Amino acid sequence: MNAEDLLKRQVRAVAAQEIQAVEGKSVSLPCDVVPPGHDTVYMVLWFKQGSGYPIYSVDGRGKSIFQARHWSAPAVFGTRASFKTSTEPAELVVEDVQRRDEGVYRCRVDFRNQQTRSIRYNLTIIVPPESPIILDKWGRHLNGSVGPHEVGEDLILTCRTVGGHPKPSVRWLVNGVVVDDEYEHDAGDVIENKLTWPSVSRKDLDAIFTCQAQNTLLTQPKDAAVLLELILKPVTINILKTDSPLVADKRYEVTCESAGSRPSAIITWYKGKRQLRRTKGENMGNVTISELSFVPTTEDDGKYITCRAENPNVTGLFLETSWKIDVVYPPIVHLSLGSTLNADDIKEGDDVYFECKVRANPPMRRLTWLHNDIVLLHNMSSRIIHSNQSLVLQKVTKQSAGIYRCSVVNSEGETVSNELHFRVQYAPTCKNDKIMVVGASRGETIDVICQIESDPPAKSYKWKFNNSGETIDMEAERFASSNGTLSILKYTPIAELDYGSLSCWAANDVGTQVNPCVFQLVAAGKPLAVKNCTLTNQTSSSVEIYCLPGFDGGLPQHFLLELYTENSLIPRYNVTAFAEPYFFLDNLETDVIFRMVVFAVNSKGKSNGVVLEEITFRDAEKRTGKLFIYRKKWVFLRCMAMATGAL
Repeated sequence: MNAEDLLKRQVRAVAAQEIQAVEGKSVSLPCDVVPPGHDTVYMVLWFKQGSGYPIYSVDGRGKSIFQARHWSAPAVFGTRASFKTSTEPAELVVEDVQRRDEGVYRCRVDFRNQQTRSIRYNLTIIVPPESPIILDKWGRHLNGSVGPHEVGEDLILTCRTVGGHPKPSVRWLVNGVVVDDEYEHDAGDVIENKLTWPSVSRKDLDAIFTCQAQNTLLTQPKDAAVLLELILKPVTINILKTDSPLVADKRYEVTCESAGSRPSAIITWYKGKRQLRRTKGENMGNVTISELSFVPTTEDDGKYITCRAENPNVTGLFLETSWKIDVVYPPIVHLSLGSTLNADDIKEGDDVYFECKVRANPPMRRLTWLHNDIVLLHNMSSRIIHSNQSLVLQKVTKQSAGIYRCSVVNSEGETVSNELHFRVQYAPTCKNDKIMVVGASRGETIDVICQIESDPPAKSYKWKFNNSGETIDMEAERFASSNGTLSILKYTPIAELDYGSLSCWAANDVGTQVNPCVFQLVAAGKPLAVKNCTLTNQTSSSVEIYCLPGFDGGLPQHFLLELYTENSLIPRYNVTAFAEPYFFLDNLETDVIFRMVVFAVNSKGKSNGVVLEEITFRDAEKRTGKLFIYRKKWVFLRCMAMATGAL
């Protein structure tokens, strides 16, 4: 074996050094060219295994290594390679390495005197994979974010990369922490890693899910990332500034604040189950504020005002809070007859009760009962009983009928109830309980009017005549009734025995009149004169005259006053009074003597006149004694009547 073969064997025996380079990057292959001792470098040659020819050479013969001539095989590296002798050790630098550059390289250094030096390198070219992509569970390519998802859902993501030499690893990181590095090789040169992130929670909001594909440490991993977006239910909700109590019919503003919803919550307001619309709101990040303007009514006392914050994207993701409102108001009062009573079937002698239904906040302090606007006090002896919110009337009479109300007071005010018209049915009674005197001349037909009071109206009447010798029922055809409140009997006295008393009874559904209406029938004539005339309230020019009436002669009467001056037969003026003999005279002259005459008048004529004479009105400045002096006397005045027709 010659020396050259021995050298080749020695070179092969030296193990090749492993060097990796990334496709498209540069790689440096070191080669020590420092000669031993004082020797010099003749040649530096680079070979690639499988080729018998150098692929790069440095010719230093006859010159310094730094001045040596360089050559690079165009079919291999060409201009991509350069040998750097300025570094130690020197190195062959190859730019933009390609997959075809992979192989075993040898650097041979020839010296002038010393043995040749040889270094071998196994160059591996790393081809990075393509940038990975992230797919959702439906295979859709995600870009930047994933979701939004609801809390509790499972998140399923697939990281896919293609290519790479050697085969890359694919792993998942969440917020920079590796959570899954188990990947699988799919068909062809596709590699995938499927991540299942179970039951996402609120803490996963904005988590960054990163997929990395890497087959070398020489470069940064290829990665893709998505941000997890969640649909979140509100976390907090509060009603602020809750006044209490609220005054009915007054406007209030109340604020509700909610936080934690994603996206921002929508706030709605409810009173009971009814939504309230008069609101305004604003969003500040994930905080939502809403202001409600509302006017509570008396019906709202004890109801709940509810503020609901709801995620706008998913029905049912809501949070709510309620506020029970206390509304104060004056009493609300309603009066009704006892629920067990029939308002159309109350009769004299029945026991009845009224119920005053009250709703008040704060509670009532006083309840008052009114009958025809007169306070009705508790009085056991009068059978008037107050019991809580009820009024009991025992053995009612017709006087118990009328308008009832109840009045209730609390600190917010007083309220008077509705009017309740209370009806008491009773048997007929006389409208006038006195014996009525009726005058009639013999042969004169008169109408005797029997007026009664009853509820319901009378359905029938009966009349009787009574004198000292007999009692006679009057025939029905001789009398008639009208409106159920009166009966008119036509009666004609002929003889002395036809004068006496007439009695009238009425009957209705309740019963028959107990005490009849009685009319004393007398022979009719002129009325009797008035009596006991008195002058009062005298001044210098006015006076009031009041007399007592006498018997009206059995016929309606009125009264007449005539005023005369002294010695005059013609009255200055006259005054008529219909109800009673009362007269007022004014604008009378002073220092004049007057005479006054008072008559009672009916259809049969005038009564005798009552004369008040020698009446003088004095000036107040001249008066030292009584205002006037008068002398009263009863005069028939027949002669004056013959002379004047009046007196």
